Amino acid sequence: MTAIAALTCYDAIGLMKAADIAAAMSLEALQGTRAAFDPRIAMIRPHIGQTKTAKNILSLTQDSGIIEHHADCDKVQDAYSLRCVSQVHGASKDAMRRVLETVDVEMNSVTDNPLVMADTGEIISGGNFHGQPIALTMDYLKIALAELGNISERRLSRLVDRSLSDLPAFLTAYPGVNSGFMILQYTAASLVSENKVLAHPASVDSIPTSANQEDHVSMGTIAARQAREILENVQHVLAIEMLAAAQGMDFLRPAIPGKGTGAAHAVVRSLVSHLEEDRILSPDILAIREAIRDRSVIDAVEKTAGDIIV
Repeated sequence: MTAIAALTCYDAIGLMKAADIAAAMSLEALQGTRAAFDPRIAMIRPHIGQTKTAKNILSLTQDSGIIEHHADCDKVQDAYSLRCVSQVHGASKDAMRRVLETVDVEMNSVTDNPLVMADTGEIISGGNFHGQPIALTMDYLKIALAELGNISERRLSRLVDRSLSDLPAFLTAYPGVNSGFMILQYTAASLVSENKVLAHPASVDSIPTSANQEDHVSMGTIAARQAREILENVQHVLAIEMLAAAQGMDFLRPAIPGKGTGAAHAVVRSLVSHLEEDRILSPDILAIREAIRDRSVIDAVEKTAGDIIV
């Protein structure tokens, strides 16, 4: 369970960076405002993750011609899925930090039974093998990762809904004739719904074994495996959001995106062409999901806009 937890935590760090990139791209495509990420907002509610996320969004959208173009629009404020990115993503980052503390302790601990005390030669039977610390933290991580998918899907939903954006319906120039990104939103909705089932805590369950000698177990391996499944589902959801946001940004030309979002858009377009007419989109999703998994999109953005802090 600790091995799965460690690998999942490593990939979750990249996932959280990708989530900030996707959110910044959607903020631009939906012609949102940077005002909600003013550092003074986090200063008076100084959660570490919130502060870091707000800095990331401002950095990613720096010098955005898209945002500058509509700076004087009559919108009062953006929807929660845009305006509260730093609060939602930030809470997941704070959860991740606590999970990492537990996994780090566990990786550097002795979990054998019995234990042989080298200094005295004593052999002591104990319970260091019990996986409860990992079980609880993996259940916590499951929720934190699932929430990144939940809010991503809500941004995606706004991108395809012409009543909530200034973009063509379903992000296609020929709505009605083409479905555009309609089915991709179905896919994302299905994945986040699956995550809600997987996020149910495994650690609240226990089945006795070994003739009731082992009468309380952690189910920590199940929790860790489910965290891994959720992570992979969210990778696909973020890939879909990046595809949709890039499509939306295309429709806003000649206005140019920010430094970081522009770099992300360039990576997406190097792998996937603009959707002119309906085509099978699973290869597109897989291409961007792989760019998230291998961090190539993150590397390209950080090379241009600086480190994305987690």
